[in-house]
Amino acid sequence: MTLLRSRLATFSPAPRPEKYHSRADAAVLVLIRQGLTPSLILTVRASNLSSHAGEVSLPGGKRDPGDANLAATALRETVEELGIAVDQLELIGALPGLISKHGLWVTPFVGVMPEAVELKANIDEVGAVFEVPLAWLAKDLRVGTERLARQGEVQMAPIYEYQGHRIWGLTALILLDFLTVALTPEVGAQCLDSPKNN
Repeated sequence: MTLLRSRLATFSPAPRPEKYHSRADAAVLVLIRQGLTPSLILTVRASNLSSHAGEVSLPGGKRDPGDANLAATALRETVEELGIAVDQLELIGALPGLISKHGLWVTPFVGVMPEAVELKANIDEVGAVFEVPLAWLAKDLRVGTERLARQGEVQMAPIYEYQGHRIWGLTALILLDFLTVALTPEVGAQCLDSPKNN
């Protein structure tokens, strides 16, 4: 994971566009389980939720007034959704922010957790949890690309399918940014396949 950390440490996301300064904030976590075969944690939102029910997503949510910053939001939401202790999470970088279809400005962070951590999904928010190998994601095996019109912007988002799960929309856009920033070809083979870097 050394090169992955280095790549993210030197990346600086562009500032939020002025037209979105007044938008409410949210944060999500691109969470990686470390180990010989690092994997990305994704959730399926509970079917009873009022928005995005049943969709594949990253752990995260809206910023609460008590959150010190957006990194704190990402950590708090991940702890709440996945039943993980905050001291088992380590943030290693941030990705470009994006506007959601509901007008939230979403800031993604990248974090890692130890290989042996057991996840306990909060059934009120999470219907299922699954993991995608980073080596698979690095191949960018999209099954299609969709045009998203959101808040006056057009976003071209990849669509992925992994073991029956459809990964699309904002989640797929964030994963594409993660792939571009952190899983470039010169990094991928070394940081994902070498046991020395775990």
